[in-house]
Amino acid sequence: MKSCKTDILVVGGGTGGVAAALAALSLGCRVVLTEETDWVGGQLTAQGVPPDEHPWIERFGSTARYRDFRNGVREFYMRHTRLSVGARSDRNLNPGQGLVSGLCFEPRVGAAVLDQMLASGRSEGRLDLRLKRRPVAVELAAGTADRIRAVEFLNQETGDHEWVEAAYVLDATELGDLLPLAGCEYVTGRESREQTGELHAVDGPPEPQSMQGITWCFAMSHDPGADRTISEPEQYAFWKSYQPDLDPPWPGPILSWDQAHPTAEDPCNKLHMHLFEEAPGDLLSRWLYRRILWSGHFPEEHGVRDITLVNWTQNDYFLGSIIDRPEEEVARHLHGARQLSLSLLYWLQTEAPRPDGGAGYPGLYLRPDAMGTSDGLAKAAYIRESRRIQAVTTITENHVGVEARKALGLPAHAEIFADSIGVGAYSIDLHARCGGRSNGLNLHAYPFQIPLGALLPVRMQNLLAAGKNLGATHISNGCTRLHPVEWNVGESAGLLAAFCLRGGHFPALVRTTPALLAEFHGLLYRQGVEIEMDWATIRPL
Repeated sequence: MKSCKTDILVVGGGTGGVAAALAALSLGCRVVLTEETDWVGGQLTAQGVPPDEHPWIERFGSTARYRDFRNGVREFYMRHTRLSVGARSDRNLNPGQGLVSGLCFEPRVGAAVLDQMLASGRSEGRLDLRLKRRPVAVELAAGTADRIRAVEFLNQETGDHEWVEAAYVLDATELGDLLPLAGCEYVTGRESREQTGELHAVDGPPEPQSMQGITWCFAMSHDPGADRTISEPEQYAFWKSYQPDLDPPWPGPILSWDQAHPTAEDPCNKLHMHLFEEAPGDLLSRWLYRRILWSGHFPEEHGVRDITLVNWTQNDYFLGSIIDRPEEEVARHLHGARQLSLSLLYWLQTEAPRPDGGAGYPGLYLRPDAMGTSDGLAKAAYIRESRRIQAVTTITENHVGVEARKALGLPAHAEIFADSIGVGAYSIDLHARCGGRSNGLNLHAYPFQIPLGALLPVRMQNLLAAGKNLGATHISNGCTRLHPVEWNVGESAGLLAAFCLRGGHFPALVRTTPALLAEFHGLLYRQGVEIEMDWATIRPL
């Protein structure tokens, strides 16, 4: 069995994992970065989700490295595609002109940019990037249950097993895979109000298997004069007739233009969507909202077609959880998620009502080239909710939620954390939950700080959360799971591990020792990590 030793092991090459590796490399550490797919980037790339970002992202509210990535995407299009003169002169180019973000782009481009950002670490021999690796076991240090010595991986291409020993281990996996392997305390699903005191927590026992649904995203284009209809998916009959039994009620069959969009103000809110935009900036256009490439940026003679990314409520899969379930059950749900997405495409091609009274858009077709796959579906399912560490500090709705803080008589801004290691801003966006009848919910939230304590397990000494598995509740996860926040969590975890390695102390000591915390804050500042914002001038989301 192959083995190696490194300073910092980052398990999971998603959005937070890449940021963690880049941060640790910047301080001279040796890093092993592993990833289950053959692309780094996670929700930015392999899961195919255009960034969900707050409106100030171009100016503040993220780390400098995250903005470097965004600038790198724009530069890629400027250098390597045949943009029109007008597009080439746009300093704030949005390749897709999608509405979800000021920077909607093809996943393959995001993966290329991240590879470039990691290139110097690889060429210098300090970064060992291992793709198609899945963690299967954890070995604890001799004589203790509080410290990890090494992690075992399965090479999914060769079938070989490998051990990686490290001083610090960062869990940046999509599902918090290291937590059960290491015996680290964690939570899943919905906590009870008795546990967290949150306004919108479960009024009754906790529901550990009730978590947000997954989505198997796909990219598509439209050729108006062609018939690109796929073969009828094997589960199409089921999904065509399926009507979710949720509370608040879903407005009809899942394959329809009607969408449930519950909010605190209107829990039965219903939107009637359509495919193509009927006016500029049409918020009800499914095509426009997550469009990742806009043909209008290219000369007409080049024949470039729009590409849109399908991450809709209609292909949210919530028939069952994929966390802490038997392997055959997980495989069945993942297959079901793919079938739902293919069924949505087939419905769009054949039966979706059109404004002209007809049905179907047979010219819709998948874009494997944009997704880096053979079929046009993403390399992996989009994961909204992970296992979450039982943390020294757990971010709750009461720290960030507008309605919750008002009900408690707290100041009209998010909780101020003395140990802040970053910032984030997004509404509490919860999609329909599996394992029950709970529909989605969208709650206003204040821009917030990320406390260092949310990265620290209550017991483990050299394991850090570096992604969506930080100390958050089911409710607050709705605003901590988005791209800039996951990046910030990973980057700060990477810097913290490197800082502790250099100073010879454990992360918990940094949080509780004022001099060390001040020194670490200085490092964050020099690295371009924002730890506070001007709360008085920023509106809630």
